[in-house]
Amino acid sequence: MDSGLEAAAEKVRILAAQHAAEADRTRELAPEVVAAIREAGFARHFVARGLGGTDGSFAELTRAIVTVGESCPATAWCAALSAYSARFAAHLPQKGHEAIWGDSPDAVVATALMPAGRARKTEDGWLLSGKWNYVSGVDFADWLLLCAAVPAPEGPPELRFFAVPRGAYTVDKTWDSIGMRATGSHTVAVEGQPVPEHLSFPRADMLTGRNQGSDAAAHNVPFQAVGGLTFIGPVIGAAAGALDACVRALAGKRRTPETELLLVRASGRIDAARHLVAENAEVIDGRRFTPELMARNERNATFAAEILVEAVGLLVTAGGSSGLSESLDLQRFWRDVTSAASHVALKYETAARKNYAAALLGPEVAA
Repeated sequence: MDSGLEAAAEKVRILAAQHAAEADRTRELAPEVVAAIREAGFARHFVARGLGGTDGSFAELTRAIVTVGESCPATAWCAALSAYSARFAAHLPQKGHEAIWGDSPDAVVATALMPAGRARKTEDGWLLSGKWNYVSGVDFADWLLLCAAVPAPEGPPELRFFAVPRGAYTVDKTWDSIGMRATGSHTVAVEGQPVPEHLSFPRADMLTGRNQGSDAAAHNVPFQAVGGLTFIGPVIGAAAGALDACVRALAGKRRTPETELLLVRASGRIDAARHLVAENAEVIDGRRFTPELMARNERNATFAAEILVEAVGLLVTAGGSSGLSESLDLQRFWRDVTSAASHVALKYETAARKNYAAALLGPEVAA
C-alpha cells in the first residue's frame, strides 16, 4: 500500500536541492532539511502501526530515497539510515519499542553496525563503554544503536546491540571524507552508561532476521537480504543527479559523438543499477528468502555500486574541465558516489563474493 512517502520525498528533494551546496561546504544538513526528513516519514517508515508508524515496504522506501538523492545524496543517506536504523531497533523487546517510539513514531535512531566497545552484565541490565566510528546522522539522532562485545565465561564474546538516548554519549566530529560530507558520520563515545535489559538484543537476531519483539514482516528480514539495499539507494540517486548535472553543464555547447556516447553509456549503467536494486526490494517485500536470492541481492547491490562509479566517471569525462567547476553540481555528485560506494556493504569481497560464488558453484570442496 502506498503510504505517500514518494510524494513527500519529492518535497524533500526540492528543499534539499536549495541547501545542497551549503551542506557540502559546512558538512552538515540545514535544520529545515532535517525537519523535512522527519516530517516526510522516513524515520517512521518501518515503525509498527500500533505505535503510529507506517510499517511500509522496501520498494516504496527505495524509490523515495533515490528521489531525494537526485538533489542531495547526503540528505538521502541520512533519510535512508533513519528508516533502516528503526528497522534494526525493532529487534528490541516490546518494552524497548515503547521506550523509543512511545512518545513519537518519528524518533530518529542512528546506528553503529560494526562492533566496538564492551558491555558487562549488571543486575538490571548492562554497563556500556566504548567508541564507535562513522555513525551517520548522529547530530540529530534521538537514540543511538551501538554494537558491543559482552565477555563470556568461556569461548568468544557475544555481540549485542544497545540503545542509548541522546545525552548518554559524546560526539567527536571526525567525519572528513571528500564526499557525502553532510552525513555527519562522526565518532561517538560512551563511558559506563547503564542500559536496561529491554534496550538490548543479540546481534545474531539482526543477522538472521529472527525478531523476538515483533512479528511485522519488515522486522523479520535476514541482514544478508537487505544489507546492500540499506546503502545503495542514495548512490543511485547521486548518479542520476550527476547525469542531470552533466547534461546541464553541456547545454548550449557544441557536442561531439564521443560526448554523446559517454552520456548514453553512463545513462545505461544508471538505469541498470536502478533495475537491479528494485529487484532486491521485490525479493524482500515478497518474502523470498532463499539462499540463492539473498546471495543475488548482495551481488546486485555491489554490482550496482561498481557500475554507478563507472557511470559518474564517464560523466566527468564528458563534462570536461568546465564540468568540474566547483560552481557546478557534477563534481559534488562525483565525490558523493565515490565516497558512498566505498562502504563495506557495497564491496564484492566483504558483501557478495563468497555467498554468490557458493550459489553458482555449490559448497567449496575441501583441499
